Amino acid sequence: MAEPNYRELRHTYGFDEVAIVPGDVTINPDQTDISFSIGKNTFQIPIIASAMDGVTDPAFAIHMSKAGGLAVLNLEGVQTRYDDAAAILKQIADAPQNEVTALMQKAYAEPIREDLITKRIREIKDGGAVCAVSVAPMNTKRFAEIIVDAGADILVVAATVTSAKHLSKSAHGLVFEELVKQLPIPIVVGNCVSYSACISLMRTGVAGVLIGVGPGAACTSREVLGIGVPQITATMDCALARDDYFKESGRYVPIITDGGFRKGGDVCKAIAAGADAVMLGSVFAQAEGSPGYGYHWGMANPHAALPRGTRIKVGITGTLEQILFGPTSLTHGTQNFVGALQNCMGVCGAATIADFHKTEIVVAPSIITEGKFYQMSKPTC
Repeated sequence: MAEPNYRELRHTYGFDEVAIVPGDVTINPDQTDISFSIGKNTFQIPIIASAMDGVTDPAFAIHMSKAGGLAVLNLEGVQTRYDDAAAILKQIADAPQNEVTALMQKAYAEPIREDLITKRIREIKDGGAVCAVSVAPMNTKRFAEIIVDAGADILVVAATVTSAKHLSKSAHGLVFEELVKQLPIPIVVGNCVSYSACISLMRTGVAGVLIGVGPGAACTSREVLGIGVPQITATMDCALARDDYFKESGRYVPIITDGGFRKGGDVCKAIAAGADAVMLGSVFAQAEGSPGYGYHWGMANPHAALPRGTRIKVGITGTLEQILFGPTSLTHGTQNFVGALQNCMGVCGAATIADFHKTEIVVAPSIITEGKFYQMSKPTC
């Protein structure tokens, strides 16, 4: 008999399984440059607030922009379905856990209003902020012209999984090459987790790619659908695609690792692994003034037939400034994310994010627990 040709599995890695190796030369953290760009828009910090209703509303988008980052407004959420979106968000926050999914399915069944798309975008622009908005692929052609006319700066086309080529019964579906040529603003697409999907998306002319399938705190796609790749491996594979595409075309397309972040060390690892920026959800849902009233949920939660998320209580832990810049008295890394990144880059001798991409990363499955007996032991009294 011929030897069977068995399929092989490769080992993949998440944040808790790797560590960053300090450099041979160190630099002062305040001398690091952590800026990044999407199209002609440059941001002082490589941190983006996710397009989730419990995270970003117009007020939070303005606040985040003034802090040097970016927040993405979901144009398929309650902000574009209700004049008084805050009242609906409060209902979702107050609902019992066993009733909240059904409540959201009902709330999100209300039709999206084009007048509210225009209104929310102009609220953000009137606040002096860079305006980034998000729609799903199925609604992109329907709303694209309205989004541009209202004055948005960046369009994010996002789904649980996005590919450059989609097969469907539609006579002519969404084609990114055509969309890029039609719209005068940069387009970011996602999400993907593989080299081939990422480089194919970049070849369509998009301005950025979101990396990550199912790692978010409020997302259950990995459980419901069984799909995903741990974030360190996904980021490294897609960073290689970005670098190969740059060699091929001369055009640099940033990748943004999206989801799964809890602490500053996770952000450092993602960017060392090759990300140009990160997108955070539950972290910002904990900020004072975030629209979820201390709760966070994914945008797959209200799906009418197959919900893939859960509302989680994250609480309010501090101001946006504390979460981003400190000062903080917390010792577990859930605040001062920017300070953590700059300090990590400093001890690695990386003056820029591009330099940080060259930092050595090692497999370290005990990095969280090694030597931490007293921290991990439960008190006896």
